[in-house]
Amino acid sequence: MTSMSFVSLVVCFLAVSCLTWANYAPDEVTELPGMSFKPNYRQWSGYLKASPGKFLHYWFVTSQRDPLKDPVVLWLNGGPGCSSLDGFLSENGPFHVNDDGATLYENNFSWNRIANVLYLESPAGVGYSYSDDQKYKTDDDQVADDNYLALQSFFAKFPNFTQNEFFIIGESYGGIYAPTLSQRVVTGTAKINFKGFAVGNGLSSYALNDQSLIYFGYYHGLFGEQLWTDLNTNCCDKGTCNFFNNSKEACKTLLSQAFSIVYDSGLNEYALYMDCEGGVGAKAYERSMSHLFRNYRKHWDTFQLLKVPSVTGQTPPVGEVPPCINSTAQMNWLNRGDVRKALHIPDTLPPWDICSDVVGGQYTNIYPTVKDVYLKLLSLGVRALVYNGDTDMACNFLGDKWFVEQLNQKTTTKYQSWISDDQIAGFYEQYGNLTLLTVKGAGHMVPQWAPGPALDMFQSFLSNKPY
Repeated sequence: MTSMSFVSLVVCFLAVSCLTWANYAPDEVTELPGMSFKPNYRQWSGYLKASPGKFLHYWFVTSQRDPLKDPVVLWLNGGPGCSSLDGFLSENGPFHVNDDGATLYENNFSWNRIANVLYLESPAGVGYSYSDDQKYKTDDDQVADDNYLALQSFFAKFPNFTQNEFFIIGESYGGIYAPTLSQRVVTGTAKINFKGFAVGNGLSSYALNDQSLIYFGYYHGLFGEQLWTDLNTNCCDKGTCNFFNNSKEACKTLLSQAFSIVYDSGLNEYALYMDCEGGVGAKAYERSMSHLFRNYRKHWDTFQLLKVPSVTGQTPPVGEVPPCINSTAQMNWLNRGDVRKALHIPDTLPPWDICSDVVGGQYTNIYPTVKDVYLKLLSLGVRALVYNGDTDMACNFLGDKWFVEQLNQKTTTKYQSWISDDQIAGFYEQYGNLTLLTVKGAGHMVPQWAPGPALDMFQSFLSNKPY
C-alpha cells in the first residue's frame, strides 16, 4: 500500500468515525465529578421529546464490548413516579456513587458490559424530566405513549443504533410500563428492531400480588398461627380465599393486621432478610418506591377507615411505608452543580429526587392486570422474561408466578435450577418465548443485591440462550 493510500484510508476512517458520532456531540458527557477512572465506553445525557411540551431526561451508555453490534436496552424503574437513575447508580449502571456522595466507583457487573443501555426518567416530572406547563397528572396509557415518542426521539438522535436489537426492561411498577410500551412498539409504525421485554419484581396483577403476599408472609414465618387461622376462618369459603378485595369487615381487619406486619413493623419489605436501613421505625431515608403503595394498596385505606392500630402502635397514613432504603449518596451527587452541568441539566429545574410526590400523587392506574397485554405480545412472537428476587415482599415472586401460570401457555422447559458462578442462582421454567425465573436470595432490586447472577441472567435473555 502506498503512503498516499494509507493516508487516504486513515482520513476515511476518521471521517466515518466523526460521522458515526457527530449527531450526538451536544449531549456527550466527557467528564464527571468524582470519577477517577477512565471509562471504556461513551455516554450521553440530555433530553428526548415526548408529547408536546414534555421532555424526558435520558442517560445513554454504550456497550463496553461492541456498541454498533450489541443490543440496545431501555431500563425503566417504577414507582409510578420514581427515577431510572436509581437503577443506573444503584443497580446495573457502569458506576455507582460511594457513600460520601462525592466519588464514584466502577460496577464490575454493569449491564453495559454486553449491551448499550438507555436509562429514561419517566414520566415527565420525575427526576430531571419536565413539562413546560408543569402539569404532571398522567396515567398508564399516557406514559406508554410518551415513552414511545421518546424512543422515536432517541433513534432519530442516534440513527446508527436503529438496526441493533432492542429490548425493554422494567422493574417494580415497570411491570406495567414495560409491557404496555412494548405493545406500543410492536403495533406502531416506528422502525425499531424490537425483540423482547423483561420485568423484574414487577407489578403484573394487583389482585395476585396481594393474594399471594398473605401466603408468602405466613410461610416465611411472619404471622402467628392464630392470625393465620383467623384469616382462613374469616377470608375463605370452602377452601377458596379472598385476600385482595374481601368485603367482610372481620376479614378486612385481619388483613390490615397482616399487611401491617409486612409493611409497618420495621421489616425491609424490599428484601426480607436484609436489615432496614436506619433501624426499626427510621423515617429519615429516601422513600424509594413508596408510590407503588400509595396508588393501589387498598389495605392502607382500610387502615384509615377502620382506625386499626398498626403493630407499632400508630396508624400509617396512606402512601407512607418504612423505606429501609438509603439513597442519600445518589441524591447528593446528582444535585451537585458541577454534576448537573456535566449532565446538561437546565439551571431552572428543581433539585433531583428519587421519586416525585407530584407525579405519584396524581397518577392514575389503568391496568389492574396486564394479562391481555402479555397475551397479545406473546402471540406476536415477542420474547419475554419475568424474573423475581425471591425475598421481595413489595412484588413477591409467588404473585408473578401465578400471573404467568394464568396466561395458560404451554410448558416447554420444566421447572429447574439455573447456575451462576458454579452455584444455584435460582429456578426457572419456560413457556415457549416466555421465561419465568427466580433469583435466589435477592430482593426487589435484583441487579443491586445479586449483581453476578443478574448479569448472567441478562446475557442469557439477550442472546436467547439457556439459563
